[in-house]
Amino acid sequence: MTTLPQHPPEGTGRLRPSAAVARAARVLAAAGVGPARAEAELLAAYVLAVPRGQLALADDLTDDQADRLDELVRRRATREPLQHLTGLAGFRHLELVVGPGVFVPRPETELLAGWGVEQARGLPDPLVVDLCSGSGAIALAVAQELPGARVIAVERSPAALSWLRRNAAERAAAGDRPIEVVEADVTAPDLLADLVGRVDVLLCNPPYVPVDVVVPPEVAGHDPAEAVFGGADGLAVIRPVITRAAALLRPGGGFAVEHDDTHGAAVPGLLAADGRFADVTEHLDLTGRPRYATASRRADGQHATAGPAWQTDSS
Repeated sequence: MTTLPQHPPEGTGRLRPSAAVARAARVLAAAGVGPARAEAELLAAYVLAVPRGQLALADDLTDDQADRLDELVRRRATREPLQHLTGLAGFRHLELVVGPGVFVPRPETELLAGWGVEQARGLPDPLVVDLCSGSGAIALAVAQELPGARVIAVERSPAALSWLRRNAAERAAAGDRPIEVVEADVTAPDLLADLVGRVDVLLCNPPYVPVDVVVPPEVAGHDPAEAVFGGADGLAVIRPVITRAAALLRPGGGFAVEHDDTHGAAVPGLLAADGRFADVTEHLDLTGRPRYATASRRADGQHATAGPAWQTDSS
């Protein structure tokens, strides 16, 4: 059981934010949570209701605030996700509500969303589809950054849908263009049948971890398994998504799919083998690991006749 040093008792003075952060960071580091200092600062800022960058200017913690921070640190030390403790996850320019039942969006997925924004930017009234939407992170980021876009988010999990709809409502209330939420299985062969050949950009962050991979405690104990694991090889959802993307995209439309870092050759290979995609490119994340593949819908449905099947981009 994690034991925190006692904060000053009532009447002996309140706890400075710097001291609170330092002792919280020691507990988190001992529990294997990293980066411990950054997470301690985020938790302290959450308790004090100030931006992390203004902690040095914040008032001392009251006894109640120190107790609350202690409890949050204890929970984080058991590897409960930070985002579940604060109820929020940052994604590009957004803060989304998250909690049990929905996959917590990761920073690396911001790259895929950014690629989608750039593909749709400048198009007249672009139609963008986000498959396996979860919390709605990708769809809502696109809607915020491209006010002229029609954005459709597809999700099948009832638990995730409740978070998605809540986030969608909050962003619409904040002034973003409302997105359309569709409850559906992305592997269905007739998915979005009324949009065949009409989608400008299709984005997907599917479950892609092979089932025998050991994942961190924050994932294993809290992220929904159906949002994490993608069958024996991790490609059980990606395969039908590629097939459906080829049907939904207009000629020249862009497709991006996130994948496991062991899929740097497999996913571009599937795109090339389909025969209906061109410009197949593998992208690395900020740590240099293969993270997502992109392609454009060919007009003729044939393979390119020259050059490599795909290329790698470091963006």
